[in-house]
Amino acid sequence: MMLVALIVVAFLALIPLVLWPSVTAGRAGKLLAALSIVVLPVVAGLVGLSTHMERAKTVSFCISCHVMERYGQSLHVDDIGHIPATHYQYNRVPRETACYTCHTDYTMFGDYNSKLRGLHHVWVQYLGTIPDKLHLYTPYRNRECLHCHEGGRSFLDAVTHKSEPGRFAQIRNESLSCVSKECHGTTHDVTKLGDFPVWPPDAHKVETHP
Repeated sequence: MMLVALIVVAFLALIPLVLWPSVTAGRAGKLLAALSIVVLPVVAGLVGLSTHMERAKTVSFCISCHVMERYGQSLHVDDIGHIPATHYQYNRVPRETACYTCHTDYTMFGDYNSKLRGLHHVWVQYLGTIPDKLHLYTPYRNRECLHCHEGGRSFLDAVTHKSEPGRFAQIRNESLSCVSKECHGTTHDVTKLGDFPVWPPDAHKVETHP
């Protein structure tokens, strides 16, 4: 609402300048011109950028691109072996921002190279050819797991994590990936979505009585 209000005010402030250009001859007119041409558009742009950045963290934004729809659907796979699905369904991550929570360094939120790749995605979305299967540019980092799980009892007490000396060190220094096949290897298996039931099943729907 604030962004809309700023745009409306900026537009209204321009009307006197368009209808009566001579108003800028006086000091008050110059201040009005500076406000309507420079200050208000800059403020509206900054508010718009902030609003968009927050919206870009939501799942609804991420799956608004056709190629990402299946990845959104994979969050509803009713199988505990699918790591993103269990995190989403058991509220281990905020459902509204589940994608961003586990991909904090992706495209506009990452480094310079990530931002450039994000621009490439925009180009492909509208003018290029979208591939059938997506791949991460770089291996998934354990940091994305540890910023929530580090220090947690379920992480520290996990039998597989304590199965051999040095396992925690391997996880922390990235020499053993959390999403390797021997650990939590099933992530967004979008090629087999039809092979799994979907959560929540009909039995979990709230019954209504007349």
